[in-house]
This record gives sequence, C-alpha cells and structure tokens, in this order.
Amino acid sequence: MKYSYSKIIKTNFIDAEIKVKEALQNVGFGVLTEINMKEAFKSKLDLEYKNYKILGACNPQLAHEALDCESLIGILMPCNILVIDNEDQSTKIVFPIAENLLEITDNKDILNLSIKVDNLLKQAFDTVI
Repeated sequence: MKYSYSKIIKTNFIDAEIKVKEALQNVGFGVLTEINMKEAFKSKLDLEYKNYKILGACNPQLAHEALDCESLIGILMPCNILVIDNEDQSTKIVFPIAENLLEITDNKDILNLSIKVDNLLKQAFDTVI
C-alpha cells in the first residue's frame, strides 16, 4: 500500500522548508513540531547527516473533529511532512496519504475526515515548486 507521495524541487533545503510551511499554512495547516534529524544525529550519536526535517502539520479544526470521532487518534497525529536535502541544490518533499494511513482505525468517520485532509495536503503539495 502506498502511504506517501513526493517530488524533487530545484530549491535549496532552507527555501524548500519555507515553501512547504507557507503552502501548508495557505490550506489551514500549521506546523506544530519540527524534528531536525541532522541536529539529533549530531548531538546524540556524533554523526554527520544531511539536512532532513520531519514537520508535524496539523489543521486544528480537522484534528478536533478527529478526536471527537476517535479518542485515540492522537497516536496517528500530526501529519508528518518530510523535507530532505539532496545535497545538490534540490530538495525532496514527501507528503502522507492520510486515507491509507488512517484506514487502520476502521472508523468510517475518520476515513471521511482523512479524505478532507488528503485534499488539503494535495493542494499544498501542488503549490510547492
């Protein structure tokens, strides 16, 4: 089962991250968490690694609806968006397919919400160039 989609944009890592955040904001998502794998690997393992961020994106209204439908859905939230430096002045962005990830809940209300999430995330993804 496919659980994500991606593309490579001809933009450096920093600019790509800014573009992704702006695109998410334009469709009602905020970034609640940022996990910087480069910094984590350096500080915890003393390893050098490329720029790689996991952005935890959330649409508050849809998150509230999801929690009302399924109190344990928080284990699958927020939506993780990847921004990965190709180290050649291009960046890979990866967005989740919420419907495929959330079908594990076997909750039709959550699946209906996941379609709304997917539509918004796809709009954001499509605007990042």
